[in-house]
Amino acid sequence: MRGAITLPDIQDSVIISKPLEEVFSYAANMDNSSKIMQNVVAIEKLTEGPVQVGTKFKETREIRGRQASSIIEFIEFLPNERYVVQSEANGLKVIYHYDFKPTVEGGTKVHFQGDIHTSGIVMKLTKPIIRKILKKEDGDHLSQLKKLLEGTAEEEETETKE
Repeated sequence: MRGAITLPDIQDSVIISKPLEEVFSYAANMDNSSKIMQNVVAIEKLTEGPVQVGTKFKETREIRGRQASSIIEFIEFLPNERYVVQSEANGLKVIYHYDFKPTVEGGTKVHFQGDIHTSGIVMKLTKPIIRKILKKEDGDHLSQLKKLLEGTAEEEETETKE
């Protein structure tokens, strides 16, 4: 169907009580990936210079006791506004969109959307499983980002969701 609106495979939003520039800077710094996403065990920058469209990182995750690496590439980068990263391997392309907007109170609203694209019969058949795994791994990483930036990461999760 042409023109049909497809829902994202994963999405989440959070409001962080920190200024936009601080939130964007921390989130877009891939060195912080292992603090934000629990399965990321290593991150290595592969390109020189500042982060921009085309910047690549090698990300290693531990998935069910095994390590798997993929190349993460910035395909869109608008400082303090939006960035989009993608990884592609073995017929699986994952695109993560991040949008940042200032709130009236001086905080930052972060919206995340993850899209999973598959090619090949095996990947198409396993897409529901891949979606479930990624949702479990990355579905709540914005709440972890919020805790890190607001300094509540060490505290018990007794707070209620907004």
